[in-house]
Amino acid sequence: MKYISDEKKELMDLIEALDVELIHLQFTDIIGIPKNVTIMAHQLNKVLESGITFDGSSIDGFVRVEESDMYLRPDITTFTVFPWTSSPKEARMICDVYNMDGTPFEGCPRYILKQAVKESEALGYTMNVGPECEFFLFHTDSNGVPSLEVHDQASYFDLAPMDMGGNARNDISLTLKQMGFKIEASHHEVAPGQHEIDFEYADALKTADNIMTFKMVVRIIAQRHGLHATFMPKPHIGISGSGMHLNISLSNPNGTNAFYDPKDELQMSSTAYHFLGGLLTHAKAFTALTNPTVNSYKRLVPGYEAPILIAWSLSNRSPLIRVPSGRSESTRLELRSPDPSANPYLALAATLKAGLDGIKNKIEPPAQISNNLYEYSDTEIDELNIERLPSNLYEALKEFSQSATMREAIGDHAFKRYKEAAMYEWNEYSKYVSQWELNRYLRKF
Repeated sequence: MKYISDEKKELMDLIEALDVELIHLQFTDIIGIPKNVTIMAHQLNKVLESGITFDGSSIDGFVRVEESDMYLRPDITTFTVFPWTSSPKEARMICDVYNMDGTPFEGCPRYILKQAVKESEALGYTMNVGPECEFFLFHTDSNGVPSLEVHDQASYFDLAPMDMGGNARNDISLTLKQMGFKIEASHHEVAPGQHEIDFEYADALKTADNIMTFKMVVRIIAQRHGLHATFMPKPHIGISGSGMHLNISLSNPNGTNAFYDPKDELQMSSTAYHFLGGLLTHAKAFTALTNPTVNSYKRLVPGYEAPILIAWSLSNRSPLIRVPSGRSESTRLELRSPDPSANPYLALAATLKAGLDGIKNKIEPPAQISNNLYEYSDTEIDELNIERLPSNLYEALKEFSQSATMREAIGDHAFKRYKEAAMYEWNEYSKYVSQWELNRYLRKF
């Protein structure tokens, strides 16, 4: 990654003008957990020239001890000041991970997404994504430890005084706006204590960067309100979980929407149908990346508006994918299964690769389902040959492990390390004796 002198000078002048003293260099491990090293502003020029080294063996999914030296190189375009800081002022830059020989590290999630984007661009397409990130706000105790006590009993689109998290949500939106986000909407979600803030779509890489920034800001601003924000998919039994619906479209080199065809009955192009076919074909395999935790599958159950069946429809929200009503430049596919615990770089790389496979192999989707799938019995589902998403992390990993497309999507290194990390979590979960088991079996047997 090289920077021309004008870019560096412009950035250094901006840092001086804004009186920024601390700069956080951020990157993401293979699971999607943000990592950070902080430098003084006067060190940035040196870091831009030669990077900053770190121990890659201490980061989940990176490298072994005997090959641990790696370095970070900041992406100038991601520079942003933290609006909540004043003295000293702080800023951040998102980094790419490199090997010591100067080559990109193949296991860096950001690099993995960049490779998928290159493949898309080689076919003449740019992937655009608009995420819908849901989260919960919980009270904390006197020591700041999060509880499971929600801060309200509001429901979908409620407002104050029922929605007691409105002030925190508004502060989050205004902070994001100061950081360059274009906020489209924010509202209370279905479950008590649950919220959603939607921001404008962007290309895949910028969207993944934005999701990581969004989650950081939500947590920090919530903490300043005495609340704990969590993107855990299903923190409470009996209520809806948090999803991260992905509104996906492709644009042509001239900027027009590649999914739109006014001559088609549904005004969808063959590119849209084939991309949709690829998503449906590879849905079981990419679920391990879009829904990466044991807890993710507590959300993907009947009765809580989360999809469990691999099908598609128009405005019907019950299948895995729906095609929202907007057409022309708004033509898009809404993938409804992902949740916000996913590593956004890997999730977008996997879904993009799945869709591109559909385009390259001209995979036709099955007929759309217009009825409410939530009301179908198991027998009706089987008669219609509708497949189900994996019901737990182990099933998802089996599908993922057998998928050559997913291996290509994230590369051999990440494919192996991701499986190892996810299987470790599954095995730990499998050994754990839960309170539910104690309540059910301790006296019974």
